Amino acid sequence: MELRHLRCFIAVAEELHFARAAARLHIEQSPLSRIIKELEYRLGVQLFERTTRRTRLTWAGKVLLEEARRVLAVVDQAKASVKSAAAGYRGRIRVALSDGIPQARLAALLALCREEEPEVEICLSEVTFSEQARGLSDDLFDIGLAQSDEVGDGLVAEPVWFDPLVVAVPARHPLLTYRRVPLDEAVRYPLVLCDPQVCEGFWQQLQRVLGAVDTRLTIADRVPTLDLMMALVAAGYGLGFSSLARITELNNPDVVARPLAGCPAMLTTYLIRRQGEPAEQLARFIGRVSPTESQALLPNHTFHEEIA
Repeated sequence: MELRHLRCFIAVAEELHFARAAARLHIEQSPLSRIIKELEYRLGVQLFERTTRRTRLTWAGKVLLEEARRVLAVVDQAKASVKSAAAGYRGRIRVALSDGIPQARLAALLALCREEEPEVEICLSEVTFSEQARGLSDDLFDIGLAQSDEVGDGLVAEPVWFDPLVVAVPARHPLLTYRRVPLDEAVRYPLVLCDPQVCEGFWQQLQRVLGAVDTRLTIADRVPTLDLMMALVAAGYGLGFSSLARITELNNPDVVARPLAGCPAMLTTYLIRRQGEPAEQLARFIGRVSPTESQALLPNHTFHEEIA
């Protein structure tokens, strides 16, 4: 079995359509079909169930898809490590990001790393929380930053950053009469919420807040990114929720951030790593994460000047 077999298999498995997979790989459909048949022959299993109307993975195919992705990720990382060494780097830290990390925090962390250890390359990957946890367990990543601490065996999650949860309100909305918005008032309006499959950790924390009200939620839309949420809020589709830091970064003039009334709700970002004592280089990176805490927006931060 060769790497080209795996790349072709992944394309077909993701597209579930031979013509689209062939176009994606920039080859003809006939040689692609031959490669898949050859792979099935070498493994002695059927990977796809094919009819005139559809193509779908068998259970063996689903197992191979996960393994093939892992193998190619390892190969790609090996290539990147060699290129980094050739470029003069003397180390590499693979950081997985999920749930959307505020750019100011990330920039401050990377600047500190560059200042103190410029010979160490920091490689960033944006993935879902599930992919992050799996990648950490499989040694595809060294460190993760996410908004969930629901990690499996062999991983530890440590809280490192805290940011106020705020309501994103369209300009000229009735709720702007409140300096701090009561949660039971906010949920009376349609909501633009994050997609739980994309923003798993953020959704887990937001659910705990929304669970405090008995009102049935009206969900106008579920979106994969904060940018799209802000666009829909600005257009008046509904209200949104995010951290003050992230909403401030986008600086949309048609959206106003308001804190929640009562006890301030805080979003926690966790540093996730494998159990055990980290190597010296990784330990130094971990030690740099906490100093950026001085940039956190505290609960008594004044909100009225953030977005207007």
